[in-house]
Amino acid sequence: MPTVASFTFGQALLTVLEFALLFVWIWIAIGVIADIFRSPDLSGWGKAGWLLLIVILPLVGVLIYLIARGHKMTEHAVSHAKAQDAAFRDYVRSAASTAGDDVAKLGELRDRGVISEEEFQRAKAKALG
Repeated sequence: MPTVASFTFGQALLTVLEFALLFVWIWIAIGVIADIFRSPDLSGWGKAGWLLLIVILPLVGVLIYLIARGHKMTEHAVSHAKAQDAAFRDYVRSAASTAGDDVAKLGELRDRGVISEEEFQRAKAKALG
């Protein structure tokens, strides 16, 4: 083990490279584990088997998964992103239509004379804000 005084620039670069590769490997391993859990085409036993392989032999398990199922990782990520986007758009649409419906109902109540203009403006601000 070199001391600080004998730690050369080349050794420092090698250490930085090792940390960068470790970071990249951890990032890939987390991506593989996330893909295992979001894969609708894997059964529960299949997911358990892949996770067991990754826990027992991390480097080999991740490499085998990338070779065997790497092409499906992008498909799973895209379908997951589309599902999240659709859910978000549905939520925004329902929230916006709810506020718009509330304002329309308040307008009808104001037009019929049930509520005053001041009450309408207060309730409108509350519904939209």
